[in-house]
Amino acid sequence: MARTKEFDPEAALQAALELFWRRGYEATSMADLVEHLGIGRASIYATFGNKHELYLKALERYQERLPDLLGELSQPGPVLPAVRALVRRYADEATAENLRLNGCFITNTAAELAPHDPAAARQVERNWDHLETVLHSGLVRARSQGELPPDRDSLTLARMLLVLLQGLKVVGKASPDPARVRDAAEQALALLD
Repeated sequence: MARTKEFDPEAALQAALELFWRRGYEATSMADLVEHLGIGRASIYATFGNKHELYLKALERYQERLPDLLGELSQPGPVLPAVRALVRRYADEATAENLRLNGCFITNTAAELAPHDPAAARQVERNWDHLETVLHSGLVRARSQGELPPDRDSLTLARMLLVLLQGLKVVGKASPDPARVRDAAEQALALLD
């Protein structure tokens, strides 16, 4: 007869996400996970697989809980105010003391693992593709509504914003000067005028 789990897998996954997000993949050992999750190594392996598989599941969980950007940018009416609000929110989050130190889990993964870990790189790319598509779709609509000049390339602008948003997270994590992030965000938004 199979034993029942003596822990909540969802709570354990959330705890793993928080630990990986704070410390990174390489700096988190299996011993750290055992201690932080409060469950045995065998239970971790049986439920989540190895450390790498647990990390990827934690990254998926993080992405599932991100704001609904498509919903935000597809509301009826003007689109550019929603795009501006999105960029400013990223800048605020990148400089908020309680969020700044961890940074963005996706951006952290891109820097730490994506160059040599194809599975992590696929998840990062999937997230960035989604963000780029949402931004592109919103900017196409903004251009068709006359909010953007007709000569502005909505795909190029979406890609610039994607890179900006990721860069805001990196600089915000490393720099104690919030003006650096906010000034860059406002300068990029000027390109939408």
